[in-house]
Amino acid sequence: MKAGPLSGLKVIELAGLAPAPFACTILADLGADVIRVDRATPGEDVLGFPYDPLMRGRRTIGVNTKSPDGVELVLRLAEKADALVEGFRPGVAERMGLGPEQVRERNPRLVYGRITGWGQDGPLAPQAGHDINYIGLAGALEPVGRAGERPVPALNLIGDFGGGGLFLAMGVLAALYERTSSGQGQVVDASMVDGAALLTTHLHGLKAAGVWGGERGENMLDGGAPFYDTYETADGKYVAVGAIEMRFWASLVQVLGLDAAELPVHLDKSEWPRLRQILAEAIGKHTRDELVARAEGTDACLTPVLSPWEAPEHPHNAARGTFVDVDGVVQPAPGPKFDRTPPGPPEPPHDKGADTGEVLAELGLDGSEIERLRAAGAVN
Repeated sequence: MKAGPLSGLKVIELAGLAPAPFACTILADLGADVIRVDRATPGEDVLGFPYDPLMRGRRTIGVNTKSPDGVELVLRLAEKADALVEGFRPGVAERMGLGPEQVRERNPRLVYGRITGWGQDGPLAPQAGHDINYIGLAGALEPVGRAGERPVPALNLIGDFGGGGLFLAMGVLAALYERTSSGQGQVVDASMVDGAALLTTHLHGLKAAGVWGGERGENMLDGGAPFYDTYETADGKYVAVGAIEMRFWASLVQVLGLDAAELPVHLDKSEWPRLRQILAEAIGKHTRDELVARAEGTDACLTPVLSPWEAPEHPHNAARGTFVDVDGVVQPAPGPKFDRTPPGPPEPPHDKGADTGEVLAELGLDGSEIERLRAAGAVN
């Protein structure tokens, strides 16, 4: 049995892309026994990843879900599972014979987690989309970007992962907690629009308070304020500055060697253009690492802007074990941290269908039955 706070939890994952796998990676990282149901004859991966950290930490079986035998196998797996996760368009799982009612008829305690872009209902539910479309509708894309320029997608972190996979994992765990008192499972309908919208909750509060009133790139947290932005250094790299409060601003001024008496009030919005020029000139005289060294041990809120490939080497991340090497691939470690039930190191991804025989044997199938299913094309 795996280590971690979710040790003993059994999850069935119907293979998909990005949000659902990320949710299952979180669950697997924290100790859940996740079994991924892949195709019996794997097709070419959409993005062609030879090694995908989103597939780490779980077993994988190859099943032909277009065959009655294949569907029955998944239903039998679900009978002994705590949760099932899928990320298909609305109605697809039902047509496969693996929708919520079909699965929970076999296991009423099962939590059925599903993630889509638009949600299971609503006018847009049947339509295709990607992260950029979902966060655009949620109001999470429009505020991101420079003043006078078009909105900039923040990779696919807001919709697929923050408002998608993480949102779904939270929903599944909440439903499992509720099951401890009711004894019943339920359907978790997570949408990336809903999740991305939830991530903007703070902005709605700032707007209501009159603090967020400008256009994109003109507010305190969107790059409009010179004391909350990134700046290029002498070596062509960047530092991040977040000196909002007065005591932090005073520390930044000292680190940069500026005379506070000669500077405009940093919260005076009319002075922001002049203050930005002063900061840019002061920061541009030094390399990134020189500035970071000067800010070390202070509350200047000045830090390096690291690439994902530099981040594992930073002393703080190294001390915290924020990244881990899994089979030669450096990647983020499981999180958060637990003092009594820490999860073990993640296992590298298994080849698709590599665990079919083992999982079916655990299900009670003997060798001859497994071979019959393989000969019929129901499993790999």
